[in-house]
Amino acid sequence: MATGGDGPQLWAISDLHIGYAENRDLVEGMRPESEGDWLLVAGDVAETVEDIHWALKTLAGRFARVIWTPGNHELWTHPSDAVTLRGVARYAHLVEQCRELGVLTPEDPYPIWEGPGGPVAVAPLFLLYDYSFLPSGCTTKEEGLEYAYGTGVVCTDERLLHPDPYPTREDWCRARVAETRRRLAELPEDLPLIPVTHWPLHRHPTQVLRHPEFAMWCGTTLTDDWHRTYPVRTMVYGHLHIPRTTWQDGIRFEEVSVGYPREWRQRQTPPGRLRRILPGTDIPHG
Repeated sequence: MATGGDGPQLWAISDLHIGYAENRDLVEGMRPESEGDWLLVAGDVAETVEDIHWALKTLAGRFARVIWTPGNHELWTHPSDAVTLRGVARYAHLVEQCRELGVLTPEDPYPIWEGPGGPVAVAPLFLLYDYSFLPSGCTTKEEGLEYAYGTGVVCTDERLLHPDPYPTREDWCRARVAETRRRLAELPEDLPLIPVTHWPLHRHPTQVLRHPEFAMWCGTTLTDDWHRTYPVRTMVYGHLHIPRTTWQDGIRFEEVSVGYPREWRQRQTPPGRLRRILPGTDIPHG
């Protein structure tokens, strides 16, 4: 359940992973506080199209607007999924599903939040990663992967996330970054921006990873100055399963993930709480 605040609010959540029954129950309990509330869903809803559709349909039926961007799990061609599409074709299929539900995606015009704290452009971004968040001492993707395989910490993407028709995931990432940069440049320079991505725009959130080598699957250095280049109000992301607020160059970064039951059971805060993005504060916590 969302908590606190009066009037329309902009909420965020990610990494719902509703393949777990406990997490599906959490989605069942998610409700807005007012008719004007928006919800940002920053990826990793589920692995199968059927589950993704159920979750987004459920949320879209409750919130005034739902905005989704994919995580790596949605992009997997999973053995348990009846939909066997790969790469760009799978992403395009998910976008079409969202449009049928009235859910906005990275392929739609960026909506403007006019509620408290606005106007602000809300920009769902699909950027992927390019292995440039390398482990210490590694200078190439090949060295980084060799190190990761040596530790046994390797993202399942290496088996299930296909970049077709791009030759590699990093090629797909670079194409997405270039297209996204073009679209962001078209926004008014004085219009504040809330980017919503699955992978953080900057590497600093990965510094607390228990397994630092996993950072290779967490973003790209191509975006490490975007929070300064663009008028970013708050950067919303997930993927790390480490929900928290950080600040980089005075910009608020919000990791809004739910994570797996084995993770959220260890936290003191109730699981599945929506994170309020607006109205919010732009003052770093001292």
